[in-house]
Amino acid sequence: MVTDAPPGSEPERPPSPHARRRPPGLLRRFLIPAGAGHDETGHHTYPWYQVLWLTGVDYFSTLGYQPGIAFLAAGVLSPVATLILVVVTLAGALPVYAQVARRSYAGQGSIAMLERLLPGWRGKVFVLTLLGFAATDFIITMTLSAADAAKHAVENPFLHDLLGPHQMGVTCALLVLLTVVFLRGFTEAIGVAVLVGVPYIALNVVVILRGFVELARHPHALSDWRLGLTAHGDVAGLLLAATLIFPKLALGMSGFETGVSVMPLVRGDDDGAQPALPGGRIRNTRRLLFTAAVIMSILLLTSSLVTTTLIPPTAFQPGGKAEGRALAYLAHELLGEFFGTTYDISTIIILWFAGASAMAGMLNLIPRYLPRFGMAPEWARYTRPLVLIILGIDLLVTRVFNADVEAQGGAYATGVLVLMLSAAVAVALSLGREARAAGHRFSGKTLYFWLVTAILGYTLVENVRERPDGVIIASVFIVSILAASGFSRWRRATELRVETLDFIDEESRLLWYSMKGKAVNLVPLRSLDQARRLRKAGVLRQHYRAEGPIVFLHVELADDRSEFVARLRTSVRCENDDFIIEVHGAVAVANTIAWVSEQLDPIALYLELSLRNPLGQALEYLLWGEGETGILVYQILVRYWISTPENDVRPLIFLVSP
Repeated sequence: MVTDAPPGSEPERPPSPHARRRPPGLLRRFLIPAGAGHDETGHHTYPWYQVLWLTGVDYFSTLGYQPGIAFLAAGVLSPVATLILVVVTLAGALPVYAQVARRSYAGQGSIAMLERLLPGWRGKVFVLTLLGFAATDFIITMTLSAADAAKHAVENPFLHDLLGPHQMGVTCALLVLLTVVFLRGFTEAIGVAVLVGVPYIALNVVVILRGFVELARHPHALSDWRLGLTAHGDVAGLLLAATLIFPKLALGMSGFETGVSVMPLVRGDDDGAQPALPGGRIRNTRRLLFTAAVIMSILLLTSSLVTTTLIPPTAFQPGGKAEGRALAYLAHELLGEFFGTTYDISTIIILWFAGASAMAGMLNLIPRYLPRFGMAPEWARYTRPLVLIILGIDLLVTRVFNADVEAQGGAYATGVLVLMLSAAVAVALSLGREARAAGHRFSGKTLYFWLVTAILGYTLVENVRERPDGVIIASVFIVSILAASGFSRWRRATELRVETLDFIDEESRLLWYSMKGKAVNLVPLRSLDQARRLRKAGVLRQHYRAEGPIVFLHVELADDRSEFVARLRTSVRCENDDFIIEVHGAVAVANTIAWVSEQLDPIALYLELSLRNPLGQALEYLLWGEGETGILVYQILVRYWISTPENDVRPLIFLVSP
C-alpha cells in the first residue's frame, strides 16, 4: 500500500472524528487535562518474578477472607473442598490461562480471543456481556477488599476504641482514598506491589507454621477434625461431598485474568528481537501464572487446615471474632497482639492495594473496548472521569451489601468464574479450529479443554444456584453497559469514523492529491456503471451548471460493519476529463463520503436521495452502515463543521433525486 504524500505536501491524515471545542473551566481541565488519555504506545517491562506481585495483590489478598468464607460454606469439609479447588486450579484454570497467554500476549485476555472468534454484532454483544461480568469482578474486588480491610481494622484491639463498630464508614473511607490516589496519578505499581506482597506472604507463612506447631502440641484438635469427617462416610463419600461443595470456594481461583492482563509488563528473553510471536514473554508469563498458582494452592490448603482445626466454629459466624479474618484471628491468638497488629496492618494494605489492582483493571478494560466500538463517550478514554464514576458505583454496592464480606462473596465468585469459563471456551474453540486447519476432526487437547469448560460451567452453575446475587448484580451491569453502549453508538454515529487511508498504487496517490482544493465536483454513486456515469455527468452540467472535472465516488462496505472506525483502501483512475474513486473497507457509506469530501475539499457535493422509509433507513444506517445517504452526509458534515469553526471554506451541497 502507498500512503505517503507527494513531495512538498503533508502526509495524509484523516480529520479527527473526535474534534470538539473544549469549553473553558476548571472542572473540565481537572477531569480531562491536556495530554491525558490511554493512547500510550509502550510499557516499561520487568522480570516476571516482579510482575508476579502485581497479580499477587489480587490473588494472594483473598487469604484475608477465603478461609473464613470456606468454613462457613463447607464446615469441617473445608480442607477437603479446598483440595478439590486446588486440583481444579492446577489442572484446569492454570492450563487454560497458559493457552490464553500464548494467544493473547498483548494483554487483552480471553475477552479479546472471543471477540476474534465471534466477529460482527454477535461478537460485540458477547464482549459487552463479558464486560458486565468483568465489571462485577473488578467492582466487587474493590468493595469486598475494602470491606475486609475495614473488618481487620475495627477488630484490631489497638484500633477498636478509635474506630468503634463503624466498618461501613472505614470501608467508604478506604474507597475514597483509593480514588484520590488514582485522581493524582498511580505510578510505580510494580515496586509498591512487591513491597506490599512479599511481607504479607511472609507473615501468612509465619502464622500457618505457628498453627502447625499448635496442632503438634495439641493433636486432639486434628483428631476431633478427623472425627467430624466420619459423619460424611468413607473416602469416596468425603470426596463426593467436597466436590459438591467446592464451587462455594471459587473465590480462591481469582487472579488468573489479571495475570494475563499484565503480560505487556513482562520482560521476555527475546524482547530485543521483537518477534511476531514473543515467545520469551509468553514463557515468562506462564512461569508467573504457575508460580502464583502453586504458592496460592499451598497457602489455601494449609490455611484451611489450621483455621478449621484451631478456631472454634462459633468464631466464624456473623459477628464472631474470626468472621472474614480467620488467619488474623490466629495471628492474635497464637503470636500475640503486637504480631497480630502487624499482620492486620499488612492485610489492610494488601487488601487496599488489591482494590487498586482492580481499579487499574477497569481503567484498562473500558477504554480498550467501548470507545473503539463507538459505545462510550469520548471522555471514557480519560482516567479521572472514569475513576469518579467507579467510586460512585463502589459506594452504592458497599451500601447495598452493608460492607459485609461474606455477602459479597457470591457476586465476586460469579464474576471470576464467568471470566474463567469464557477463557476455557475461547481456548477450546481456538484449539478446535487449529485441529481442523491441520486436517484433524478433533484432538485430545481440545477434548481436555472442553472437559475443563464443563467443570468450570458446573462450578459457575452451582455458585449461581447457591448465591444468585452475583448474577443479579452482573445483570444490572450488563443491562447498564448495553443501554449506555447503544445510546453512545447512536450519539456518535455521525462522527467521520475513518482511521486510515491506503492507496493501492502510486497512480492513485498522485491523482488523489491532484484533486484536492476546490478542483473537482464530488458525486457519490451506488454503481459505477458507465452509462449511469455519463447520464449523471450530463444532467449535472446541463441543469446544475457544474464546472470543472467530476469525481465519481463509489463506496464498498466492509464485511464487518459492527466496527466503528474504518481503515480504507482506495483506488483512483482518470477517465477522459473526469475521475473515478473506489473506496473499500468502509463501515458506513455516509460517513465515508463525508470524510472523502473533507479530504478533497470539492467545489460542490451532489448527494442523491433514496426517498425510502426514514425509519427503516435509520435502522439500516445504525446496524449496517447504509440508509439515506444524502441526508446523512449533510448531517455528518454540518456536525463536523460546527466542531471545527476554524475551517470556514465549505463546498456547495446539492440534494438531488435519483
